[in-house]
Parts: sequence; structure tokens; C-alpha cells
Amino acid sequence: MNSFQMAWRSVIRKPVKSILLFFVVFMISLFFLSGMASRNASIATQNKTKQAVGAGFLIEANEANKRNRADEILAKKTEGEEGNFDGVNVEKIETNYGTSWRVSYDNSFQTVLINDMEKIAAVSGISEYNITTAVTAVNPVDFSRIEDDVDQSSDLLCVSLIGNKDMALDANVLSGNVTMKEGRMITEEDVDVCVISEELAAKNNLSVGNRIQFNDRRDIENGTVFGAEIVGIYRVQQKMTPVMSGDTYRSENMIFTDLGFPEKAEGSTSGALYEKAYFKVADVNQYDEIKKEIQKADIGWERYDLIDNNGNIDKMSKNFNDLENVSQILVIVVAGASLIILFLVFVFWMKGRVQEIGILLALGTPKIKILGQILLEASMIAAAALFLSFTAAPAASDITADYLVRQQVQKATEQNVLEEGKVAKNAEDSEETVTGVSVAVTPELMLYGWIGVALLVVISVGAAGILIARKNPKDIFSEIS
Repeated sequence: MNSFQMAWRSVIRKPVKSILLFFVVFMISLFFLSGMASRNASIATQNKTKQAVGAGFLIEANEANKRNRADEILAKKTEGEEGNFDGVNVEKIETNYGTSWRVSYDNSFQTVLINDMEKIAAVSGISEYNITTAVTAVNPVDFSRIEDDVDQSSDLLCVSLIGNKDMALDANVLSGNVTMKEGRMITEEDVDVCVISEELAAKNNLSVGNRIQFNDRRDIENGTVFGAEIVGIYRVQQKMTPVMSGDTYRSENMIFTDLGFPEKAEGSTSGALYEKAYFKVADVNQYDEIKKEIQKADIGWERYDLIDNNGNIDKMSKNFNDLENVSQILVIVVAGASLIILFLVFVFWMKGRVQEIGILLALGTPKIKILGQILLEASMIAAAALFLSFTAAPAASDITADYLVRQQVQKATEQNVLEEGKVAKNAEDSEETVTGVSVAVTPELMLYGWIGVALLVVISVGAAGILIARKNPKDIFSEIS
């Protein structure tokens, strides 16, 4: 009788013990795979303030990634040091309450990268694309803005510029809220042009063909003045939502310009601040296929959120708070607990077979061969358990990832409640609802799971076998008697 036959007979001779080991290995494998898969979960959220982007896709900078990159940069600087660190500005401020620190970002640090957007635009199926700057406050030089007859001391006393590569693809135009009253929209070929609101045109008696001027709001007296030709006058169905409070950001004071103009008028020394990019799909019937191709683009996806035409945002788990760290901890805890449980299971196994082991030792069977036989039996059971766990892993991983994400959402909600009224929030901040969590149990993860469980079984059998290996047949038979 060969070793495999002996192992199989031993497995079926003690069904309770075999089933126990099978169940333990099955659960260990499931937890391993679920934890590893959750690290790379794709999380779909929906932002309630996002307008549908039509038959296209919207790319925006991911705020969590921005904070993480800033934290990594700041962790490398000397404590108490001021200055600019790779686009992160640190400034010491003395107040009546003591010293405080102000952290801000250069445009170069937080902008959507043009090169990345061009790679997405090159994906087959994308017919047109647009890049939009962040709303930029600048000083109006030769005209008056729209403002209420109230105390303006807390306002910047500016107007706002929104630069576009192609104004026809701006979110305000796509939604149908902004339409042309006179003139035309801005195109990619335009330089130093603008489109103003009908209210601003009426107040200043401006028309298509006139020029208006702006300069840096932080240096009104000496800042270089830049002029832009009015090529169009727009009207709105509903007032555009301001990004911040104050007349600077009110709908009537929003001025659309070509993509490069806000950077000049602002007097930026750190480049342009591109806030988002929109990609129009040529064939709506290929929408899902094009989305998959976009996601394959060779860019740093951790920097961005990909928003589809329903306002859904696809995020990788490492951008969703600390889900990746939680999943890593889960894997470590599972490994530690599994080692202890398997060790106890094999101790139980060997205690129940102490007479058999004693007889084999008395017959001159080497201890290493006995342990090898037990390991072979354990491997047969573990292999069956692993195979079954691989079939159940996708469903289990989905449940695990969904639970971890929900916990993260609850944690974030509780933190927001604690910070209510203590932390200033951007007017664009809005609630994001998790609409789906998906994980992929890949062959690579299965291989890692198989290796991990195999190591645990080998280590556990070896550790439990020490209890037997250090005894001789006489000691074992004395225990039996």
C-alpha cells in the first residue's frame, strides 16, 4: 500500500476530524482571498451635485489622493520648516492665540495633468474632449461687476473666470443651462477671448467685439493687465451654483474664457489649474466598451475620479479613505488566527492517533516519515477545501468588501458630525453615496491564497509534530496506559 492510499484511508476512517480540518481550511482560504481582493476593490459612488455628463465621461482630481500626496511630502520636511515643498506651501502664522500653520497647494500640485488627458482622448471611440480650469478670481480693470448693495468687506471684489478648451463641452453648456444670446462660443483655436453674461454686458454697455481687462487680484496696482475680446454673450436658465460665497462667484460674474487665459490674468507662477476634463463618446451603443478602454489608459489613475453619464464615480479602494490598510490588517489577522487554529487542530489530530504513532515508532518507522504521512493527509483535505473556496470566493469577497466600505462610510459620517461647524468646507463639497462595490478574484490572488494556506498547513503540522517527535515509543505507550 503506497502513501497516497494510506493517506486516503486515514482521511475516510476519521470523518469527523477530516470534516473539521476541511471546514477550517475552507474558511481560512475564503478570508484570505476576501481580504486580498478587497485591497483592490472598485468602488462606485454617486455625487448628488454632479449633473449627468451626457454620452461621455468626466475626469476630476481625487481629493483623498491630493491629501495623501501632501501628507507624504510634509512628512519628509524638517519640523518647523517653512516654504514650498514640491507644490505644497507651508507658512507660519502668528495670531493672538499663538503660532499656527497654513498649508496650501500650488496649481502644479493639484491640477489635472494635460498629458494624462491626452492619453484618454486618444482612446478609440472618443470623438471630442474638453478641459476646464478651476474657477479663478481676478480683478476687473475697466468694468464693473454685478453686486448687491451690502457690505462687501468680506468679498474678494473680483469676477470669476472659467477657461475651456472647447466651451461647447463645458458642463454648464452640456446641461442646457447656458445658451448663447449673441455671438459664439469659444473654440480650441481662440486666444485671449471671453464670453460674458447678459447682465454684465447690460451693466457695462458691452457688446460682441469689445475688450475687457483683468489683472492679479493680489497685486491690483502693479499686476500686469491682460485684455480679452468678447466673442459672445450668454444667458442662463437658472443661476449657476457658486463655488464659494460672495459676489465674486455669483452667476452673473462668471466669465468663460479660452483655456490659457485664467492662468495669465491670475498672475500664476505655478502653471494652470485644470479642474476637470470631459470626453464625448462617438457611439452611445459602445459606451460600456469605451469605458473599459479608458480605464486601461496608462495614467496615474490614483489621482483621478472617473465619472460616468449617471454621475457615478469609480474609485480605487486606496482612494477611499483607508480601505487598503483595513484590508491589509484583515489579511494579517486572518494569518495569525489561522496559524493558531490549525496548530490546535493538528494537536487534536495527533492526540487522537497517539496509539497509531506509538506502534509505528516501535516498528522502527522514522518520525519524519510519520509527520510526512500526516502532512500528506492534511494536504489532500486542504486541496479539496481550497478548490471549493475558489468557487465561493467571488461572492464572499463582494460581501467582505461591501461591509468594509460601509464601515468606512459610517466612520466618515461620524467624523463629519464631530467636525460640524469646526471645519470650513468648500461650497462644492457634497454627499457621495456608495452605489456599488466590485472585487475581482484573479488567478494571481488564488495562487497567493494557495501558497498562504499551504505554508500555514506545513508550519502547523511541523509545530504540532514537535510534541510527538520529542517523545520515544515507551513514553507514548505509557501515556496510553
